Amino acid sequence: MGTLRSPPHAARGNGNRQREGQERSADPMSERVSLQEALIYVMVMVSASDSSMTDKELHSIGEIIKTLPVFASFDQERIVAVSQDCGERLQAENGMANTFAVIAASVPPTYRDTAYALGVEIAIADVAVAQEELRVLQLLRDALGLDKLTVAAIERGAQARYRIN
Repeated sequence: MGTLRSPPHAARGNGNRQREGQERSADPMSERVSLQEALIYVMVMVSASDSSMTDKELHSIGEIIKTLPVFASFDQERIVAVSQDCGERLQAENGMANTFAVIAASVPPTYRDTAYALGVEIAIADVAVAQEELRVLQLLRDALGLDKLTVAAIERGAQARYRIN
């Protein structure tokens, strides 16, 4: 995977939909979702960034939600609804920037490396990482304010886990 770099034209998106019974803030910087929803947004954004969510990526998202302790209290019946909410946010005006702002506001500092690690995990699920996925990961690490050493460690760990002979 190497250092995650991509051309600036890659992975443009938009989004901001109002969930049933919940009003959206006019300022995405002040809007929050649950930690689990924000982590799902990360995985959906990375998976959808290249315009296709592969079966491997969807399977990885499902397995992550089923097995990681951070999702222990998350109602798995809501995966589709949260994923659709993310997609609708991305389709709205300034969607990608607004969704990154919501993620940054919703993920506490102690879970920012987790958020990035989940994004990397989804990007590498297909073994070949698309340029659009690299761009979304770059934007994510910037939005979360992650340092280079943390990013490098997460990426190196993913490379080791998904290495092919």
